[in-house]
Amino acid sequence: MIDKLDFLLALAREQHFGHAAEVCGVTQQTLSAGVKQLENRFGVQLVLRGSRFQGFTPEGERVLEWARRIVADARAMHEDVSALRKGLTGHLRIAAIPTALPMVASLTTPYRARHPDVRLTVESTTSADIFSLIENLEADAGLTYLDNEPLGRVIAVPLYRERYRLLTAAGGPYDDRASVTWAEIGRIPLCLLTPNMQNRRIIDLQIRAAGQEPSTTLESNSMIVLMTHVRTLRWASVLPAILTDALGPMEGVRSIPITGPVLEHTIGLVAAKREPSTPMVTALVAIARGLTRTLDPTLDGTVYGLPQEL
Repeated sequence: MIDKLDFLLALAREQHFGHAAEVCGVTQQTLSAGVKQLENRFGVQLVLRGSRFQGFTPEGERVLEWARRIVADARAMHEDVSALRKGLTGHLRIAAIPTALPMVASLTTPYRARHPDVRLTVESTTSADIFSLIENLEADAGLTYLDNEPLGRVIAVPLYRERYRLLTAAGGPYDDRASVTWAEIGRIPLCLLTPNMQNRRIIDLQIRAAGQEPSTTLESNSMIVLMTHVRTLRWASVLPAILTDALGPMEGVRSIPITGPVLEHTIGLVAAKREPSTPMVTALVAIARGLTRTLDPTLDGTVYGLPQEL
């Protein structure tokens, strides 16, 4: 039953019978037969079929909801029993917004030191996609905004407050300034993240609130692309302070705090709210709670939506 529910989850993610079968490591015929067996067991059609996958019936959508819970609980049970016998092992998948990537090592390094048999994967993605990945069991945890997205059925550990700086070539019109305003930012041609990124939406909204229209000359979903353009001294950007601090001083580049107003958004760790939680996620939450006090002493490490077992 668990394997067949896994087939259904793969089909929901891939939206294609062949691709879902490949992900599951079976033939398309085996996957189709497994889905058909589920339909026979429930006595209803779950999948809309034609020459290609066409979606799920209402009954199929309801079974998908149960499948996510059942498969997640089965994985958690296996992980829990395995941890009792030989400590934490397995694969921990973390999805992170691009602006949070500089601090990922602060989580993964102590985690690796405590649990060397766990393999870690970090994927950069949008804030909206993080919650989808967690819900569909494609990620175990995420690093994202806590105050700008609906959190849904997750636990959340605030880690730090994202603050913003203008990165621009030294010798420019703001070279002698200790800070700049959002209205002044609106008059500067910028390279920024793409509009599907929450960081970009935050910046655009703040510039418009200051009475200006964003002047974006280059967009990318990669922080590295933005940084390499800033390093040419021909581009300016608005980037999180945690990123500029992690990179350190750059020759010819000034990092200027943005005020008027000072803008802050809370970044934190999120994971599925499940009782009991998986041992790997429980261990990650414990590290995150300790890290909060180092990154931002004004946050107390409170875990919102915390299951009793954590």
